[in-house]
Amino acid sequence: MTFSLSHLDALESEAVHIFREVAGEFERPVILFSGGKDSIVMLHLALKAFAPAPVPFSLLHVDTGHNFPEVLEYRDRTVEKHGLRLHVASVQDYIDRGVLRERPDGTRNPLQTLPLTEKIQAEKFDAVFGGGRRDEEKARAKERVFSLRDEFSQWDPRRQRPELWNLYNGRHAPGEHVRVFPLSNWTELDVWQYIAREGIELPQIYFAHYREVFNRGGMWLTAGEWGGPKADETVEKRQVRYRTVGDMSCTGAVDSDATTLDDVIAEIAASRLTERGATRADDKLSEAAMEDRKREGYF
Repeated sequence: MTFSLSHLDALESEAVHIFREVAGEFERPVILFSGGKDSIVMLHLALKAFAPAPVPFSLLHVDTGHNFPEVLEYRDRTVEKHGLRLHVASVQDYIDRGVLRERPDGTRNPLQTLPLTEKIQAEKFDAVFGGGRRDEEKARAKERVFSLRDEFSQWDPRRQRPELWNLYNGRHAPGEHVRVFPLSNWTELDVWQYIAREGIELPQIYFAHYREVFNRGGMWLTAGEWGGPKADETVEKRQVRYRTVGDMSCTGAVDSDATTLDDVIAEIAASRLTERGATRADDKLSEAAMEDRKREGYF
């Protein structure tokens, strides 16, 4: 009798292996956790990897100050539920100190890089887990599972290391660190099917609900103090949901009547646009917007 893992079991097994590899190779790993679906799945996998022991890593969130309240509430509730330690790097703190300046468009996602990299250096984190997936965006498709960053937290695609037979090289010099992507080989559909299989709770923002939004650049954005809407932009109430969650100023909602996990999975299966391509204005700043930010230290 031949035994083989299902597709989701194989992805889960690979991710669990990656978490355990990092625990064995590094001294101060940390998990990026925003309360978004990918970081939620990543934490769920970490809990599985080390059960019944607690997760041996703390969490890190770069708070833009323009986050969705529902997602922040979920983040804090999850941290308390599992008894985890949360580090927060605040973009607002950097703006208040005059280190960073607000952008004319109100978008703070591109401002996350400095708070992130300085927090990594200050806390001496040597491995940082991120929820990036190769199917999201072409710059992320270039990443290895273990992605080396230099002493300035910058990424050089030419320093990528081979990862044959799932062998991961975590070697790094003092001051350098490694970004780790356990969900690299997952797709958006895989994530949602896994959420359904595991019964993972999500913020309700991921399911269809009525919200006041306005149209900018072909996307439905949530009104807020970040700078929207403008005088010529009309707010209307629509039934929408979010495929990805980031800064309110650059994360668009999609028209949807998907109120259940099965509805969302059917919707994603029929979509021909990636979640970032459809709903993230920060990736549309230029053809190479994401790669430029990754080279500077962004995820």
